[in-house]
Amino acid sequence: MKVLVVGNGGREHALAWKLLQSQNVEQVICTPGNGGTATMPRCQNFPLSVEDFEGIKQCALANNVSLVVVGPELPLAQGITDYLQQYKIRVFGPTKEGAQIESSKHWAKNLMQSAGIPTAAFAVFTEVDKAKAYIKTQKVPIVVKADGLAAGKGVTVAATVEEAQAAIDSLFDNGFR
Repeated sequence: MKVLVVGNGGREHALAWKLLQSQNVEQVICTPGNGGTATMPRCQNFPLSVEDFEGIKQCALANNVSLVVVGPELPLAQGITDYLQQYKIRVFGPTKEGAQIESSKHWAKNLMQSAGIPTAAFAVFTEVDKAKAYIKTQKVPIVVKADGLAAGKGVTVAATVEEAQAAIDSLFDNGFR
């Protein structure tokens, strides 16, 4: 079988490496891949952006790929699984709705709350002043999180109210709401 791995990070390198250990996998195609995947036998990189759903679809169809494995959160949050499944391409990765558990902290917290899954108390804000006022009523340390994909930079564990308020300013300044 041929497998297409979407992504260019260490996660995708590890996925390709492990897939190639299977006797059932004859080839792995990585879009776009990286320097490590380029050196693997039976692995080929294609210079396609993880956001180029049409290009990835064409690559999968042209190469008779049996399965697409999506590594990065961004294309999952943008709906790559839904898009490829429209063309009967098998995908390992959540749909756009399912990916919200990672791409939206607000959505994930509401899901946990409605399903009775234990989770820390939370509040959601779209205005800086209201968020800062709330922080003043809470104990520290307190966790401030962005709602959305933030490339690992959307969480601050603030030891002081001032640090929490600075984190709020930073998130709002960078377009998070």
